[in-house]
Amino acid sequence: MPQTKATIVVLADPRGGEDALGRLFNALAVTYDFKQRHADVRLLFQGAGTRWSGVVTNPEHPAHALYRAVEDKVLGVSSGCADVFEARAEAESHGFAFLGENAVPGTSGLPSLAAYAAEGPVVTF
Repeated sequence: MPQTKATIVVLADPRGGEDALGRLFNALAVTYDFKQRHADVRLLFQGAGTRWSGVVTNPEHPAHALYRAVEDKVLGVSSGCADVFEARAEAESHGFAFLGENAVPGTSGLPSLAAYAAEGPVVTF
C-alpha cells in the first residue's frame, strides 16, 4: 500500500485574536504529531495565514518553540496570497519558499491543494 503524505494548511489570520492563535497552535501540533510518528507531513501557509511568517518566527511568540520543532516540515507560503496579504517581504526575510504551482490567473500562483490531496489528506486550520 503506498504511503500517503498529509498536508496541513494554516489559513487563519494572525490578526484574528485568540481563535487564530489556537488554529496556528493546532496546525503546528498536528504537524508535530505526524512528525513524531515518522509519517510524511508538510505544513504550508495560505491566504491571510501567510502573515504568520513574520510572527511565529519571533522567539518571543508563544508558539515559536513548537514552530521550531516542525520547521523542517514547512513547505512554504502561497506566493499569490503573500502578495495579496502583504506578507511577501516578511516571508522572504525569514527564508520561506513561495509556492505557486497552481497558476491562478491574475496571481503569482498558489499551492496546488488538488495535487497535495492526490497524495493524502489535507487538513486546514
